[in-house]
Amino acid sequence: MSTTAPPVTDAKTAAQKWVEGFTEGWRAPSGPDEFAAHFRPMLAPDVRLIQPQLPTAVGHRAFEDEFVKPLFALIPDLHGEVERWGSRGDTLYIELTLRGTLGGRPLSWRACDRVTLKDGVAIERESYLDPSPILAAVARAPRAWPRFLRVQARTALANISRRRTR
Repeated sequence: MSTTAPPVTDAKTAAQKWVEGFTEGWRAPSGPDEFAAHFRPMLAPDVRLIQPQLPTAVGHRAFEDEFVKPLFALIPDLHGEVERWGSRGDTLYIELTLRGTLGGRPLSWRACDRVTLKDGVAIERESYLDPSPILAAVARAPRAWPRFLRVQARTALANISRRRTR
């Protein structure tokens, strides 16, 4: 008796390819510019990025200015490891552990990203995580306070600007 694997669907192939790029992008980014350049082709021009502690970012420019730059300003050596992933249709679920140094101390936290693909690129990413390890690390590291406050100020200004343009 022989068994055959079910055929790989286009959605499954697109999901696997996208996760491979995601894994590579988080593995060892060499800074915010390289990180953004790696992910830009994987994201739709009007991608929506939803995450705790930051405003929803829409588009490539917001991805860089409101997500990548603030995150790497706070944790310059940030990198991540994909633990596992799964997909259903055009929706991916990716569990990862993020690590870096904040205020001279090591920091790690886990997240799960839900990514919706269309034509092989992400049209939305929502990250589910507990931000308390990051906030606790900031509280214990006075050297990180100025950077954290700059990130929070930029976030507040982005929110105000976004409200004015509605």
